[in-house]
Amino acid sequence: MLIERVDDAEDPRLADYRDLTDIALRRVTEPASGLYIAESAKVIGRAVAAGHRPRSILVQEKWLADAEALVSAHPDTPVFVVSAVIAEQLTGYAVHRGALASMERPALPEVTDVVAGARLVVVLEDIVDHTNVGAVFRSAAALGADAVLITARCADPLYRRSVRVSMGTVFQVPWTRLPEWPAARTLLHDAGFHLSALALSDGAVELDDFIAAGHERVALMLGAEGDGLSRRAVAAADSIVTIPMAGGVDSLNVAAAGAVAVWALSPARHR
Repeated sequence: MLIERVDDAEDPRLADYRDLTDIALRRVTEPASGLYIAESAKVIGRAVAAGHRPRSILVQEKWLADAEALVSAHPDTPVFVVSAVIAEQLTGYAVHRGALASMERPALPEVTDVVAGARLVVVLEDIVDHTNVGAVFRSAAALGADAVLITARCADPLYRRSVRVSMGTVFQVPWTRLPEWPAARTLLHDAGFHLSALALSDGAVELDDFIAAGHERVALMLGAEGDGLSRRAVAAADSIVTIPMAGGVDSLNVAAAGAVAVWALSPARHR
């Protein structure tokens, strides 16, 4: 390991952790696709296992042993050892999860490559809450979705909170960004998907009835918090689907609704 102990929050070696917001990290020109910050040994380990390359690791002394396993495949990665005070000065919050890593952001794959062979994909339209994005990825991984596709204005799955809430499953579930509607509809139709919009509508079918129709490949569309799917997204859908509700409740949080629908639609349940 390349261990470097740092006792000054202004040290230029720590610039990735100090000077760059998550938005700015995506615009770093070297490497070409930008950077992101991964938090906790478990999450960093999953990122490395998925083929993502660490640029550096920031760790406190008591967690230094954990860093050795994280960089074993990349022994040239510097490991910066700092105190808890320096870590908080850098990040603006108490770092309790052992380690942070500045990771090189991989280039996004093509939509056609991500959905090749998939039977159930989740489409996130303009969901701006990072917690909800992370929760959807975790449900997708746990309940059997094959991929996640997100629109241009959707929150970044590699934002720290999204990664943390997902428990690192953003590195496990294939994902990429979609073009705008109706180009996204054309892409998914050409790949053989039936587009199902989870939305409230007078013409909607209940989830069980939609499942009974037996569509071979389904793209489940989830909309933004509050407003739901846009009119353009609903217009692009082949079916509008609802989850039956009780107790006078008309809808669920988008992450909860997504989890219910993914579980119900999971190909593994219908083989």
